[in-house]
Amino acid sequence: MTISMTSTRDMSREAWLEARRSGIGGSDAAALVGMNPWATPWTVWADKMGIAAEKEETEAIRLGRDLEPYVAERFTEASALQVRRVNAILRNPAYPVSLANIDRRIVGESAGLECKTTSAWHTKEYRGGTFPDRFYAQCVHYLAVTGWDRWYLAALVLGEGLHIYQMVRNPDEPTPAWCEGSVYVDSHEIDSLMLAETEFWEKYVAAKTPPPVDGEPATTKAIQTARGEPQDEDVLLSHTADATIKSYIDLRAQKQALEREMERCRQSILLSLGTASKGHTGSYSVSCDTSTRRSLDTKLLHDTFPTMNLDPFYKVSTSQRFTVKERKA
Repeated sequence: MTISMTSTRDMSREAWLEARRSGIGGSDAAALVGMNPWATPWTVWADKMGIAAEKEETEAIRLGRDLEPYVAERFTEASALQVRRVNAILRNPAYPVSLANIDRRIVGESAGLECKTTSAWHTKEYRGGTFPDRFYAQCVHYLAVTGWDRWYLAALVLGEGLHIYQMVRNPDEPTPAWCEGSVYVDSHEIDSLMLAETEFWEKYVAAKTPPPVDGEPATTKAIQTARGEPQDEDVLLSHTADATIKSYIDLRAQKQALEREMERCRQSILLSLGTASKGHTGSYSVSCDTSTRRSLDTKLLHDTFPTMNLDPFYKVSTSQRFTVKERKA
């Protein structure tokens, strides 16, 4: 089996983005199988269609990119395994719609390395030999595309430590002492992921037909971006929209009723607490403490400094206001 390699060494960012849209990548895999809380099949489709907003350069994204070499060095320090960059997009002829941009290849082994950096807020995700499902799907994707035997995951939790795991094709492979956990990846699991990627590509990307919506916030954000700035016009909706709108109105009424019932329960619990800040039953504990939050009084600021231009201090954001109501006969 020959893996094709498209060099990215001198590739511009625009060319790299275009090449990335030509197939399903490792970071897309988890979204397609419901393992990524920040991406969905709809967001992946929008990205491949070129209608998704380009990812903002957040501090977390930059930190992960800048610390990738350091995480690789820490992996080598812990494992004594040498790693090497692979400046290329990899493709496997057995899975033509799937591609891989891997972080490192292990020298002398049929194996690769995925490097991650996260904040101490996510420490719980790496306890007891576990790690996030989205990274598992990504590594399984790389195992499929490369055809290699093993994939390591090195995750640096800032201020806490480095965690290393391995995913292996051989169920009898031992777990190294420097690995916190080892996961056997069955060939059927690899085949299932590749089938899901192939079917998604053929059914939605190649056909330029969006996948079903799913109610996830990431999908809503992607749809709003794809719509662009709303135009001042009134259109006739599809024949199926009437039933969907009725369902929306009915669900909205149910939500309001549930929120009222939740508030009624809260009121009853507060009365039970009396003046106490905490309470408990045999099964539950509750608390209601006083908290203080500081905020800027913009009216007072304007009144105190009426001639000062305060525009530079305002953060401007836009949103699309969505309303649904019954039309009058």
